[in-house]
Parts: sequence; C-alpha cells; structure tokens
Amino acid sequence: MTVHLVGAGPGDPGLLTVRGAELLACADVVVYDRLASPSLLDLVPEHAERISAGKAPGTVDLTQDEINAVLVDRGRTAGTVVRLKGGDPYVFGRGGEEAEALAAAGVPFEVVPGITSAIGAATYAGIPVTHRGVSTHFTVVTGHEDPSKARTEVDWAALARAGGTLVILMGAGRIGDIAAALVDGGRAPDTPVAAVRNGTRANQATVRATLATIAEADVRAPSAIVVGDVAALDLAWFEARPLFGRSVVVTRAREQASGLRARLEALGADVVELPSIAIEPLTFSLPALDGLDWLVFTSANGVRAFFDRGLAPAGLDARALAGTRVAAIGPGTERVLASHGVRADLVPERFVAESLLEAFPDAATAGARVVIARAEQARDVLPEGLTTKGYSVDVLPVYRTVQAAPDPGSLDRVRAGEVDAVTFTSSSTVTNLCDLLGRVPDPQPLVVSIGPVTSTKARERGLRVDAEAEPHTVDGVVDALVAALERR
Repeated sequence: MTVHLVGAGPGDPGLLTVRGAELLACADVVVYDRLASPSLLDLVPEHAERISAGKAPGTVDLTQDEINAVLVDRGRTAGTVVRLKGGDPYVFGRGGEEAEALAAAGVPFEVVPGITSAIGAATYAGIPVTHRGVSTHFTVVTGHEDPSKARTEVDWAALARAGGTLVILMGAGRIGDIAAALVDGGRAPDTPVAAVRNGTRANQATVRATLATIAEADVRAPSAIVVGDVAALDLAWFEARPLFGRSVVVTRAREQASGLRARLEALGADVVELPSIAIEPLTFSLPALDGLDWLVFTSANGVRAFFDRGLAPAGLDARALAGTRVAAIGPGTERVLASHGVRADLVPERFVAESLLEAFPDAATAGARVVIARAEQARDVLPEGLTTKGYSVDVLPVYRTVQAAPDPGSLDRVRAGEVDAVTFTSSSTVTNLCDLLGRVPDPQPLVVSIGPVTSTKARERGLRVDAEAEPHTVDGVVDALVAALERR
C-alpha cells in the first residue's frame, strides 16, 4: 500500500508524465485537485474511489488537514492511492505537507513530479522564462501573501533588485499591490508583464501590460504572471492554432469520440463531448458463411460488433471469411476490417450507400448471396438496390444506437448558444441531439455534417447546415469545420 503524490501538470492532459498515467490506470483511490484536468479521471478504473479535494476562492471541498487525514487513512486501508495535484506537487502545491503527514504516520509514499504552471503556462503563451541576451535566471514566488501587510515572508524589494524573470503564482487578486511593491523596490514601471490565465488549456487567455498598468488590466485567477523583459516576447504557437478559442461539440458515441476529439484538440479547440448516441452491440446468430458471395459492412461499428459479438466461442476468426468478398462503405470501416485481418475488396469513391451500390457488380449468378451487417435501424437503399442487381440479400442487425444521457451542463451550453460549432457524424446523432435539446439553439452554432444523409436529417430537424465533409470521413469533418470557421 503506497500513496503516490502525482503532479498532473498545469492543465493540458497531454503533459501528464508516463509514470503518472501508469499509476492512474491501476489506482484504487484517487484524491484529485480542481486544477487537474477532469479528463485525466478517464484513465482511472471504474471501480476506483474518486475523492474531490478541490479548492477555489471561497469554496473548499476538503481542508488541508482533512486531505492529509484521507491520504493517511486510505494509505493504510486501500491498495494504490493517487493524490492527483495540479502542476507539480512541491511547487506551491502543499505536497511537502502531505508527504510530512504520510511520513509521520508511517505510510509509504512516492512523489511523481509534474510540470509547474510557472513554466508550462509561460511556454504555452509564447514566453521563454529564460532567453539568451534577455534573462539568465528566473524566480518563482507565491503571490498569495498580501504585500501590503505589516509582515511578509516575501521580500519584494529583494526580488525587484534580483532582476531576471519573476513568475508569480496565485497572485491575480493582489497584482496591483505586488506591482507597486516591485516598482518601489526598483523595478522600472515600464517592465513588461504577461498574465496567463488557464495556461495550457483550450481557454487560455494572455493579458499583456507593464508594472505601471497591470493593476487596471483584467487579471483573473488562476493566472501565472510573468514579470520581466521576456514577457515582451510573443513566440506564439499554442494560441495561433486554427481552432484556438473555439468550442466544438462532438456528438459521437463516447467509445467513438476519442479520435475526433484528439484531432480537434490538436488544432486548439475546446471540445465539448456531448454523446447523443450510445452503441449497443446485439447478440446474433452467425449466418452460414459457406457459399456466401459478399459480406457488406456499412460502418466501423458494424465491423466491431460482427467480429466481437458473434456466437463463435472466442469471437469470429477472419479465416472463416475465406472465399467471401467483403465490401466497406468507407476508409474508416476499411481500417477496422484490416485490424481484424480482413482486406476489403470494394470501397466506393464516395462513402455513402448510394455510391457503394453504384460500385457493386451485378450478381454473377441469379440469387448470389449477400449479407449486410449493419445497425438495427437503417435505410433500405442497399438491400433494395442489391436485390434489384440480382442478389439474395440478408440483413443482419449487429448493433443498435440508443439515446445517450449526456452531461446536463454541456446540453445547457448548446441550448444557450455558448458553443461555436456542432459536429454530426450520422443521422442518428442529429435525431437524438435534437430530441435532447428540444429546440434549435438561438443563436444556432455552426453545424458541420459528415455527409448528405446526415445533412438531410439535420435540415429536416430545422438546423442550418453550414458545411459538409468531403470526403465523408472524420478527417473530412475536421477539414470542413476549420474552413467554415475561418470563413465565419
């Protein structure tokens, strides 16, 4: 039994260390901070106990003494305990106090460093804390103390004389007094200042001023405040990404959303996961494969369900399809087939049922057999069209889509028109989200559809479709979204 004090980094979940991710993946208990990215909890096993130790101005879930007591208690009774802390545990994170409490109680502990916001936030704002010819050193200090009180542990005059770069954490509420103290200590009033709020997150915002003007600037917590000549540098990269500052709703099923979310976040978007559908694989009887001419898959979900939920004892072996030609509606479906060891014989140029039907050869013999593995509810374009081409068609429902129960707060953001764009990757995502919303948001966010069938359904539900993916893939959705937002 060990308690692990893990630094989560300043906000971007990608900055978590490999060791931190390993510990979260096997945790029995996680005690987490407000400033740690909520998405990191997705790494935690479902059985794990989650305890919020968040602190915000005016609100406290647990006091520091209570946190220490919880860590000691769980450290004695649970298996792997992770104390997930924003930034680095030992940089104004009170990790030292927690380690002292554990050591005094005889509870084994490990400390996993994290990237402190003092460096991470500045870097994401395009500010190097040291720079050749500008600054040879930097100092990190807490601004939580009141510099105007009679006694303070921070010698602001000495810090003013020290020169170099000064990074102030937890100082947003007192930045006016801090700036005045630094000027009184000898720093020039025109010294550049940059306050980076929510550093490394999709809603990062940077305020630039000087010591003379920063008190009147809109500096709000949580901010890392950089003082010094390097604060005049603007080597922008994070805030220069094409979707930075844009909030984008992903309506795909949660188990499908990770790829699209990763693409959007890499481009700077604030992704709002609002899964309007959930995928329910169906148990089905595997059809006779001997003499089967074609097996058709109309989605990646159909491939997964077919191979994973068939009645073969350990799932379906690809060798069972020897001699059967396989068609996939698009490259996403083709990739999932390949992961099961199956090469698609037919993929249409356009990734819709009509294009697949057009590319399908006529039946070589009357009554040639085709099985279509698809959703329980789907259009009949393929079965009717293939029957016309001379095939004997069996429709095999392998999964169904059901309405999901998304986060109410995310729904409220969409209803209030507080998002920039909504992406739809199937007609069922349109139907279910519209049912959940109850009405078209006003103002309506930009709507991006994966293809013509989805676009038609969106218009039927009263939505304005601003862009349609071409090609009809997730990558096409991302490209169409970027172009549409640039035009707007």
